[in-house]
Amino acid sequence: MAETIRVTDGDKQEKYRSLIPQIKALVDGESDLIANLSNTIAALKQGMSFFWVGVYFVKNSELVLGPFQGPIACTRIALGKGVCGTAYKEKKIIIVPDVDQFPGHIACSSDSKSEIVLPAFDKNGEVVLVLDVDSIALNDFDETDKLYLQKIVELIEAMI
Repeated sequence: MAETIRVTDGDKQEKYRSLIPQIKALVDGESDLIANLSNTIAALKQGMSFFWVGVYFVKNSELVLGPFQGPIACTRIALGKGVCGTAYKEKKIIIVPDVDQFPGHIACSSDSKSEIVLPAFDKNGEVVLVLDVDSIALNDFDETDKLYLQKIVELIEAMI
């Protein structure tokens, strides 16, 4: 197992391209979902310098905080509430350029300015968790993040 994540200098795409194989290596051969999520999230935080990154698990029709890196976070989020609850309800990726403009945004940290949330599905097509990534910069997430974070979600889905 690697002890250090080394990400290529360059643009966002180059960073993701160098990070994803390292995440695959971190989780290879480990069957524990929480251990794998913890290392995946730590690698994303370290490799991409995100403000906050973590997952929320679906439990009894609400989202419950799972492994994360960053400041303390909201523990529970109702279906359809905030960015995470909306991504869960609508079963789709949501990119928010300015969280203050998102109706019903839940401010776990006032430092968060933009956000991307990606649902992960089980084999029956049901959302089992969401990957939530926050930035302290406005409009920090784009189609590149969507593409490469979806690849991370696909790794997570293979673990479920």
